[in-house]
Amino acid sequence: MTKHTISPQTGIMGEAFACECGVVLVGRMTAELHAAENNLCSVCLGSALEQVAPDVARDCTACAGTGRRKEQITWQLAYAEAEHLITMTVVRGIVSGFDGPFHLSEIADTVRAGLGLPTGRLPVGPRVRDLLLQLQVAGEITMLSAPDEMLGTDMVLYRDPQWQRARTLGL
Repeated sequence: MTKHTISPQTGIMGEAFACECGVVLVGRMTAELHAAENNLCSVCLGSALEQVAPDVARDCTACAGTGRRKEQITWQLAYAEAEHLITMTVVRGIVSGFDGPFHLSEIADTVRAGLGLPTGRLPVGPRVRDLLLQLQVAGEITMLSAPDEMLGTDMVLYRDPQWQRARTLGL
């Protein structure tokens, strides 16, 4: 069985990658295609790690840190199902019931319970996070949390951010 471990390469070809099978891949798209053809995650290229900032890596969120294509596709399908079930109307309705501050985990738990979903059935937290960020951009809610961690010089990490409805803040 041929191993397919794809890694970035530096050189004069611009963005290039090399696979352990001996193939040199010029460009990210070519590397992603080679990864997919060999049942590797096309986001982390089979490494199971994603670079979130220079010198900062974490388990790949697209394949749950496995580096495998099957898990990546399973996660993408689950997220698509979550997008269908967990709508802005659902999240906005739950948020409207909070007079004070609320955490991402509180809204996600309420959505999960309201839809009768067991833990791990769908990526409820990531979907709820995305919708809360949209509400924040629209000015309906305001983030109260400070970042939990700095990643590099221009990226921050929030573990369980807290928001509050803007009108309850007097805005």
